[in-house]
Amino acid sequence: MGKVFNTPKDAYTFYNQYAFLHGFGIRVHWSFKNKTTNEPYRKTYVCNKQGFKSLKGNTLCGGTKKRRRDLRTGCQAMLRISKGKDGEWFVDVFNDKHNHELSITPTKVMKHRSHGKIHRSMACKSLMVELGQSGLRPCQIKKAVNVMKTPYNVDVTSKQCADVLFEQRKQYKGKEFYGLIKHFQDKALVDSNQYFAVDLFDDGSPRNVFWADGRSRDAYTKFGDVVVFDVTYMTNKFKMPFAPFIGVNHHGQSILFGGALLENEKEETFCWLFEHFLKCMFSKYPVALITDQDKAMGNAIKQVFPNTRHRFCAWHIKKHELEHLRPLVARYNDFRESYKQWVKSDTIEQFERNWDIIRDKYNIETNSWIAEMYNQRTHWAKAFLKDVFFAGMTTSGRSESIHSFFDGFVNSKTMLNEFVLQYDKAVDSRRVAEEDEDFKTMNSSPVLSSVHPIEAKAGQFYTRKMFEVFKKEWIEANCNLTHETLSKTPEEIKYRVGQLNIEKRHWRIVSFHFVDHVNVTCSCAKYETYGILCKHSLYVMKKRHVETLPNHYILPRWTLSVRYKVGNSSIRLDEMNSKNGVSALTLWCVRSNCDKAIEQASDSPTEIEKFNSFVIKFLEDQRIRKNSKEFETVSLDPYRGISQIDMTPQLSVRDPVAPKNTKGRPKNATRIKSSLENMKKKRTCSYCQILGHYATGCPKRKVDESVAEKQ
Repeated sequence: MGKVFNTPKDAYTFYNQYAFLHGFGIRVHWSFKNKTTNEPYRKTYVCNKQGFKSLKGNTLCGGTKKRRRDLRTGCQAMLRISKGKDGEWFVDVFNDKHNHELSITPTKVMKHRSHGKIHRSMACKSLMVELGQSGLRPCQIKKAVNVMKTPYNVDVTSKQCADVLFEQRKQYKGKEFYGLIKHFQDKALVDSNQYFAVDLFDDGSPRNVFWADGRSRDAYTKFGDVVVFDVTYMTNKFKMPFAPFIGVNHHGQSILFGGALLENEKEETFCWLFEHFLKCMFSKYPVALITDQDKAMGNAIKQVFPNTRHRFCAWHIKKHELEHLRPLVARYNDFRESYKQWVKSDTIEQFERNWDIIRDKYNIETNSWIAEMYNQRTHWAKAFLKDVFFAGMTTSGRSESIHSFFDGFVNSKTMLNEFVLQYDKAVDSRRVAEEDEDFKTMNSSPVLSSVHPIEAKAGQFYTRKMFEVFKKEWIEANCNLTHETLSKTPEEIKYRVGQLNIEKRHWRIVSFHFVDHVNVTCSCAKYETYGILCKHSLYVMKKRHVETLPNHYILPRWTLSVRYKVGNSSIRLDEMNSKNGVSALTLWCVRSNCDKAIEQASDSPTEIEKFNSFVIKFLEDQRIRKNSKEFETVSLDPYRGISQIDMTPQLSVRDPVAPKNTKGRPKNATRIKSSLENMKKKRTCSYCQILGHYATGCPKRKVDESVAEKQ
């Protein structure tokens, strides 16, 4: 009684320390304020078991409302402080009598809320927010914080972490979409080649969003021959599906060309997205596009990418096989083998012949899944796709791996403005992995399996990972293959190449042309689809005493020549297609080279003056050319736009009104799992090898054991 404190906070700290020593927790009960000045003049701190829980609203819709266990006992212990005339606070009421048992051990006392102070400190809150912005969930943040705390502090709970994150996110409520646009506008200040497009509703809320930064656009000029596109259901709190465009770099790693948040998965939505993707990528069509079998997506691809070969993901087809072919497999013992031979047909004629056999032998109905797959055979059958380059990709597994990769950065609670930040972090981590592989390739020498100059040249040019792919084929060519000659002319020799332990009908046909330059083709079409010579072709080249690997068989996309170079790279115009005049890609590359020239010369006034004199002379030449000759005006700024926002400048933007409804979305899933992922592993008996039970409950084993006992 009468103890003096400078502030109420000091009094609370003192009483809380007292409570810790005596085995109870406290809380703030009342605070009295002056009606005139609204300044507090009296505060009361009570035991955390003071009073009783209010029972108002105990029923809900006619039933009893579920409540948590009651912690309060009506304890009268308390400390009251009042403010004196001198401005100091003093204790005027103190009651130390409790009507409940006190916690004896320190470990139990620490669990009272008033003693768990670490999660309320500014340092801990800042750490939680930073970890939350990195994409960690509250349960993961809890583990990280608890590892770093001292043993004298109580563990932080997931609920406390979630509360801190909720408080931090409240400031962005209703401003998420504005934050997303602001993020891209800020990025445009440092990345002049960024592309950003938004489709808005009349009320200013987002319908669709697409973006790609300058480095992604640069990567597309080198690796945009094959694109994997898939819509994942790992989104944000508005459940807008995330749709990344994915490719493969010179190390065989997945890279991101751009990302989109969509309203739905309808045909018009995909058309909008593909048109902006094409516009962003300088109207350069991909050679091949791998997607799932979504009809709306397929119709949009036909409209926007008419000359692109559209391939269905083999992984999704395999998933549907398990669902649709089960009755036929159960009815016919040999159906699985016949189906396998049909799918793996090497030629179109063989594919059609095997289909006729399957259709007639197993009475395939015209409206069945397998008949529909036959109608769409040009999108998935190997025999129809042997002339298309896929960079070794046949499935959207690249996309699946990207989706699982994003799981570490975003979750179903991620806000729109946070989502784009996490996307950038995910892209940066992929680029760091690419730079690591660049360094490993440049900082090491390949280990050759032979002294042959073909392998030596491959090791000199290919990246580390791609050389390992080539090396595997080269070793197979040297060790396991043999051949027989089919035909021979002055210009061409045909061989059948394969392994002795494999039937000759499975051997590959290799044609070797030796007029003008070496040209070898194989029926396996590995080079046409992957860009790496197969073991059959390498075997024939070695047999024909080819002394080095021809340059036209080394694709630049698998070499270090296409790696990203900061500040010292320039793009040559002979690498770009300009049959129809000056293309958008050409202008973009020239502008990029000019920007890099300025950056390189910025440290020397002499060099800058030299460059400026050259530009002035060039502009004067162009003025003379224009005055003396009529020419078609070419836009100097196509697709340059940093922000392509389909709205009037005066229109205010707002967050989506409600979460989006998408195809087949589970209620609480971050992304839809395939039937392969959801399918439970069936129990297999180790005794009788029959599915459905273990050896401990095997009826056959019990019968055999009983017979053995009688004998």
